[in-house]
Amino acid sequence: MTHAIHDSAYSWLRLAITLLIATVANVGIWAVIVVLPDIEAQFGASRGEASMPYTMTMIGFGLGNMWLGRLVDRLGVTRALMGAAVLSGLSYGAATLAPSMATLSTVHFVLGLGTAIGFGPLIADISHWFLRRRGIAVALVASGNYLSGAIWPTLLAGMLADGGWQQVYLALAVISVVAVVPLSLLLRRQVPVEAHGVAQAAAQINARSAGLSPRALQYLLGLAGIGCCVAMSMPQVHIVAYCVGLGYGPAVGAEMLSLMLLGGVVSRIVSGLFADRVGGVMTLLVGSVLQCVALFLFLPYDGMASLYLVSALFGLAQGGIVPSYALVVREYMPPKEAGARVGFVMMMTIAGMALGGWMSGWIYDMTGSYQLAFINGIGWNALNIAIILMLLMRSRPRREAAAA
Repeated sequence: MTHAIHDSAYSWLRLAITLLIATVANVGIWAVIVVLPDIEAQFGASRGEASMPYTMTMIGFGLGNMWLGRLVDRLGVTRALMGAAVLSGLSYGAATLAPSMATLSTVHFVLGLGTAIGFGPLIADISHWFLRRRGIAVALVASGNYLSGAIWPTLLAGMLADGGWQQVYLALAVISVVAVVPLSLLLRRQVPVEAHGVAQAAAQINARSAGLSPRALQYLLGLAGIGCCVAMSMPQVHIVAYCVGLGYGPAVGAEMLSLMLLGGVVSRIVSGLFADRVGGVMTLLVGSVLQCVALFLFLPYDGMASLYLVSALFGLAQGGIVPSYALVVREYMPPKEAGARVGFVMMMTIAGMALGGWMSGWIYDMTGSYQLAFINGIGWNALNIAIILMLLMRSRPRREAAAA
């Protein structure tokens, strides 16, 4: 039977607090993008050298999802949040004192570790507090990443114009600690051990029906995550450069990227509602197929109006994919391992974004066109669809709400 804590008034309050924390904690992966031109000018670096802090941030962000996920399983989300907030604050401060680009890049790796608390670990934590509405709860927390990207760059741009990038980072050092630490104290309550019973039973049934061990399924989902995110990265990482190459300019490309992110927020919410009805595996499959269709549309249509429309469609198609992996983990794996398992799969999706971003640029350098890069993304997307189809055909997931 269900436990009174699931889908309760407290669960929804906790969701609101968690979303607020995610919106603040995720600023680390967006701030470095905003200050990149100033860093390039200060250090006299090339564009490639100035991009290294972002690359190191994302590497740290990927590893941090797995590391902090395990920490949440062991110590609880409050302690992990407090430690990550302090780590982020110290990293922002240390970045302002960096004497070289190499040192700055190393500091951003640590910043990425701290920033990761705002994604996979929070998704794993909130999943414990919902059964019937877990899909929308996970989707809303995952949307904190996109909301952060929609809100913070505009706020930081004004601060950057007034005081320089060091001033921005010092402000973020204070905000990270002052905002996240008090909010984390509101999440000290833990799920009672007996409340895991229904989720544990359903996960065991699903795992047996799939014929896969938790570790094998984790690696399979990780491979699927790489596939879908290599595909996802092509438009998200290169849309600005693509528009510049077509003669539309960077401002048009930035607007298309904003459309993708806003569409992604809508997609995550709709996918969460959909997942509450059909489960994570089917939601993941539908999102992956829609993303593949949207990628195909980039091939024949390169007019400005067409690209605005296709970019919006792509955002609406892909936003719900990554949160669905967390739902699949919870449907098939033990609740007490949620932080580590979700963290690993989130790390692999981020690795897919990094790999796809580089791969698309390399293909463009080799061919002078993004057409093959889009085709490459479609191929990786097909791999992801094949894996999810196999999982769906091998089993019929029994969701905890149904078991309850």
